[in-house]
Amino acid sequence: MDEHKRAPQISDEIIMNQIYDLRGQKVMLDTDLAILYEVETKQLKRQVRRNLDRFPKDFMFELTLKEYNSLRCQIGTLEKGAHSKYLSMAFTEQGVAMLSSVLNSSRAIKVNIQII
Repeated sequence: MDEHKRAPQISDEIIMNQIYDLRGQKVMLDTDLAILYEVETKQLKRQVRRNLDRFPKDFMFELTLKEYNSLRCQIGTLEKGAHSKYLSMAFTEQGVAMLSSVLNSSRAIKVNIQII
């Protein structure tokens, strides 16, 4: 069977519910993307930090504490203490596209195609 057909399709609704408006941009958070890509958040962040030159400010930015707390109030799943001790990274559409190249997995490529 074709590998593309084996990958489970993620519903558009799930993806749309994970897009937030921050700093006037539509972004997705590292924790949500890690789940979609089926990798640990710390692995995703590690790869981004190793390739920071690929993620200019219009591709990715780190949330401020105020932004994080605001999102935590809006989203029931962002429970205090349940996530990394580091602030979340937010990725614009270009940043999400770049993630597939640094994660270098077929799953990341397929998910990025669906997101975009």
